Amino acid sequence: MSNKKKIVLPHEHGGWAMVSVPYLFGVLAGSPRWSHILLFIAWLFLYLASYPLLQALKRKKQRNHLLKFSVIYGLIGLAAIVYPLIVQPQLFYFGIPLIILLSLNIWHVKRKSERAIFNDFCAILIFSLGGAASYLYGDGGWNLEMLMIVLYNLIYFMGTAFFVKTVFREKNNPAWKKASQIYHILILIVPILLGQPWMILPYVFPLIRTFLFSGTTMRPMKVGIMEIIGAVQFIIISWLVY
Repeated sequence: MSNKKKIVLPHEHGGWAMVSVPYLFGVLAGSPRWSHILLFIAWLFLYLASYPLLQALKRKKQRNHLLKFSVIYGLIGLAAIVYPLIVQPQLFYFGIPLIILLSLNIWHVKRKSERAIFNDFCAILIFSLGGAASYLYGDGGWNLEMLMIVLYNLIYFMGTAFFVKTVFREKNNPAWKKASQIYHILILIVPILLGQPWMILPYVFPLIRTFLFSGTTMRPMKVGIMEIIGAVQFIIISWLVY
């Protein structure tokens, strides 16, 4: 099958984890309802729409094919979000930061600096806001708990971004390795400052992973499996202690 006929899907393990874990975190922190499934479908397909859109900025020869899938995914996402918006119109407010952050992602792609850590931050913040949206939809409010949902997911997946850099592009850079290790130590302070010391537990696995494997040679598949394990333990432990 030629490339032009292939279905366009993200191939990064981290993207699939980030689109689902923060969302599920928000669902569990609030009051789950059946229509959370519909909201997730909308969230998932809006994410799928953004992937070919960003890829189209880099691949001119495949641009029409990529944009076609972006439109298809986007329409599915918009159709799925109609009912959740009727139930909770305040979901509209999330559109403002999401558009701003996506614009920053586009800016980085155009400048060929999509590997920049700030671009990672913008992308991870987008996914973390998915947790805030699912929390609000589950009878949550614009409160400190919503902020903590965003923050806990943000600092976890930023740790993933640091770690991945230290085993791939910055593998031979000791400064990045040290920065990653220091970051993973410092984030343990966050749950204590927020008065939830047990929330340190979901960050123990990434801390150990970082000190054991940062700067080493690892196959992408092994890193992907490790990140899946990390994401699963993060959401399970967070559900138990949050």
